[in-house]
Amino acid sequence: MNCRGCGTLLNLPLIDLGTAPPSNAYLRAEQLEVAEQWVPLKVQVCQCCWLVQTEDYTSAESLFDADYAYFSSFSSTWLQHAERYVETMVERFGLTAESRVVEIAANDGYLLQYVAKRGIPCLGIEPTRSTAKAAREKGLEIRELFFGRETALQLVEDGWAADLMAANNVLAHVPDINDFLAGFAVLLKPDGVATFEFPHLLALMAGAQFDTLYHEHYSYLSLTAVQTLCERNGLEIFDVSHLPTHGGSLRVFVQRADGGQRERQPAVQQALSAETLAGVTRPEFYATLAPAAERIKHELLRFLLQAKAEGKRVVGYGAAAKGNTLLNYAGVKPDLLAWVADANPHKQGKFLPGSRIPVVGPERIALEKPDYVLVLPWNLIDEITHEFACVSRWGGRFVVAIPELSFR
Repeated sequence: MNCRGCGTLLNLPLIDLGTAPPSNAYLRAEQLEVAEQWVPLKVQVCQCCWLVQTEDYTSAESLFDADYAYFSSFSSTWLQHAERYVETMVERFGLTAESRVVEIAANDGYLLQYVAKRGIPCLGIEPTRSTAKAAREKGLEIRELFFGRETALQLVEDGWAADLMAANNVLAHVPDINDFLAGFAVLLKPDGVATFEFPHLLALMAGAQFDTLYHEHYSYLSLTAVQTLCERNGLEIFDVSHLPTHGGSLRVFVQRADGGQRERQPAVQQALSAETLAGVTRPEFYATLAPAAERIKHELLRFLLQAKAEGKRVVGYGAAAKGNTLLNYAGVKPDLLAWVADANPHKQGKFLPGSRIPVVGPERIALEKPDYVLVLPWNLIDEITHEFACVSRWGGRFVVAIPELSFR
């Protein structure tokens, strides 16, 4: 496979997680009688531009389909994050009712709802029918399509040249990352700003976050790689900030390279230097993830097997894509993890891909009073332990597996 960023032949492996079905392909009951599509889940590193990327085995259209089940609004902390983002952008860039805001991957309207409340015209681009429908129910204008240069040209013609473009946790999800970024250079006004948020490769490596590797994530991003990609596609980075979201993320601020309205802030070079010091541009940096993943798998299996031997009941919380990577890599099935609770009704009544563990409503936790609740979206552990504080009242404990097995 050649690098999707620069075209160089890839020959530095990061990790091989065997085979797995797409992590968001939740199964309906009638689909349990049908074989699932299991495809290799391998990640490689480009030694030219240092873009980390999943090998291609499935198309974006099959991954982000009409039944796509990830809805952003079911996390209260993520809604708070989105509202703070809008407040910050409005203040920093002076957005008004005369401005235009476009969000790429608008999902269920979790962010644009706060833009609309301020009376600022906004448009969402969202290819998945299920989430686009939810966004429209919030009164938002949504176009169901994949974003790229041709899409951007049409939007400019339709009057949607943007003062602000928001792209939260989507840059990693696009197979043609050059065409995607080129669209930003087209759709932004000469003095417009775009922001990208994405899990930071440094945090992934430091925290052994191998469960964030799945087919829907085509790329795993350092600022080093993103800067090269932006420069190739008519954009320049002028600021960056570090965020606690998703176990450690970056928010990157870009503008058109032919605009140059804003000076590059010191934070950009500081972040690039930190990556160089950590080893992002050295092959040996990438050698630690595979053994860490194997250790985590063994720790989880030992815990689940011991709990079963002792007659303890273990259930899960959060039918997250990252949880599916973990469970399928470890080979966990319903005999070790009875069910997984999730607040998203679009997942309830279905089954996790691969493991086929049933997904139930969160009320099941208080009803059955399990001994352990394995929290699969470990990045939301504080939110979940607060929401389900009742677990401690019957002596139950919360468990997370990454970066190491720990209890609360």
